[in-house]
Amino acid sequence: MESTNAGNGAERTYRPGRASALVVLLTSLAMVAFAANSLLTRAAFQMTSIDAASFTAIRVISGALTLLVILLLQGGNARYTKTRWWSGILLFTYVAAFTLAYRNISTGAGALVLFASAQLLMISYGYYKGERTSVLGLLVALGGMAVFLVPSASAPSLSATALMAVAGLAWGGFSLLGRSSDSPIANTAGSFLWAVPFVLVLMLIQRENLSVDWMGAAYALLSGSLASAIGYVIWYWVRVRMTAISAGAVQLSVPVLSAALGVLILGEDISLESSLSALAVLGGVTWVTLTAKAGKHRQPTVTIDEALQRNR
Repeated sequence: MESTNAGNGAERTYRPGRASALVVLLTSLAMVAFAANSLLTRAAFQMTSIDAASFTAIRVISGALTLLVILLLQGGNARYTKTRWWSGILLFTYVAAFTLAYRNISTGAGALVLFASAQLLMISYGYYKGERTSVLGLLVALGGMAVFLVPSASAPSLSATALMAVAGLAWGGFSLLGRSSDSPIANTAGSFLWAVPFVLVLMLIQRENLSVDWMGAAYALLSGSLASAIGYVIWYWVRVRMTAISAGAVQLSVPVLSAALGVLILGEDISLESSLSALAVLGGVTWVTLTAKAGKHRQPTVTIDEALQRNR
């Protein structure tokens, strides 16, 4: 798989198992941070009066400022390139659709649809570029998702599911654009900064429907600055200190953690059928991830571990 230049240097210095206790701790914190994005967004719409446009704007702007401060402290610069402009559009699309979807979908269901959509796009792109993996594993994942989305009392609404799928596709595209990054924090900061004008336009369009309270703003601020920006910085550090397979597999915990947090903190329900179908999706994606092989004379493309390494 592809690695950043900084990552290659770190991988020559660190080996899997070294400082394992610290790596495990920080990896767990990073995964909780990513799951917290789903929890904070869902909680904002359940417990506060904030609207989706305001939440999106606060999350993106606070994330941009936090990453910019971190970057400046490191002596780096945010990059304003054509690729970053497209990344900014995809980042805005992801955050906006993600936020809109969580008005009407549970924490765990939203994370699962987001995760599956992003992975299916990247897996499809990998096939296009010559990668090969287990077709059976892919069918298991698709079958599990189909069962999960079959209309029922526990199934998420179609509109919310469609919005979260759009968010997942945008996230997958954002990940693919960042695959050649040699400075993930700099490029991510640049992408967040490019997304700021779009959220301001969104707020202008929705100016008559804006509604912000202190608690809703606090949730959005935590989502942008802590769960997103700080979460990514932690992930970049641990990513180069673990194997690619481990990095990919550990991210499968995010939908599970999101669902668990939704149940424990927001009192959401998960049916047995939904739980089993969700496990089928995660199991299928695991199967696909562990059996993926690059095609001959092709450059390997983004795998699951790069979805969070390169962007978000």
